[in-house]
Amino acid sequence: MGSGRDEDSALQERAALMALLRERPGRRGWAEITAEVLEAGSAVAVWERLVPPVLLSPAGEPGALEAAARQIAGWTGQGWRVLAILDADYPARLRAIHQAPPVLFARGSVIRDDVAVSVVGSRTASPRGMDIAAGVARELVARGVTVLGGLALGIDAAAHRAALEAGGRTVCVIGTGIDRAYPAPNRELQEQIAERGLVLSQFWPGAAPQRHNFLMRNATMSGYGLATVVVEAGEQSGSRAQARIAVEHGRPVILTSLVVQGNDWARALVGRPGVHVAGRLQAVLDVVDQLIGEPAAVGAALSRLAPS
Repeated sequence: MGSGRDEDSALQERAALMALLRERPGRRGWAEITAEVLEAGSAVAVWERLVPPVLLSPAGEPGALEAAARQIAGWTGQGWRVLAILDADYPARLRAIHQAPPVLFARGSVIRDDVAVSVVGSRTASPRGMDIAAGVARELVARGVTVLGGLALGIDAAAHRAALEAGGRTVCVIGTGIDRAYPAPNRELQEQIAERGLVLSQFWPGAAPQRHNFLMRNATMSGYGLATVVVEAGEQSGSRAQARIAVEHGRPVILTSLVVQGNDWARALVGRPGVHVAGRLQAVLDVVDQLIGEPAAVGAALSRLAPS
């Protein structure tokens, strides 16, 4: 009986959050709405505070909360899971960053305390870069660490595929709606990840790829993982943005010598707190081993982030 009431309450919270994001009372932005919901511990409470009750909805039209609940039910019927930021199984590390998406759409297995490391880099990677990415992914799998990427061509795809081939878990955070496959050549890979790992999107279903989406996606990847490994990247690479965001988040960044030798932005990061330069695979793994070698501290930190 209790679990049923808990789920009903969770459904009401998701609907209220969705309605807040749709209605944007007082012209609030999503970040402001998210912050208010987190502070209050309830989207329903924020909705009731900000939105005056409507005596009667227009004839034949559902109210905002009912419309949001119907939309969530429709998405769930498509096989997509909808995770609100107050849900107990919302990724805990991601909730801790200020860019945490208020809603996530998921296909695959959600693990709240997922121990993951981003492996990212150029879409036009060299054979050496692809080999390094695959090698890092295989070693992460051997350590029971999830390989996190953005499903991009090149380094990301090489890491995803190596993780799957090694029998490990991989998560891709995409820059489109959960119902779209981008880039098209990675459609089959995306389906494999959904079946054996997790596909995440912070955008409404149907959302097309746009430049700013991928910067938001990079922030989500940084927040989800323990660290970011940049294997190979150019001066304008999205991996450059993720490295800088990870530094802001206080998350370790591991730059290979390929990146440091070839990019001014990477050299500018060297010496910053939490930034490591790895000239060989073992140097990357030494940092990862240090991060995952303190499970008690990590677990305690995550428990403090969980909603009551």
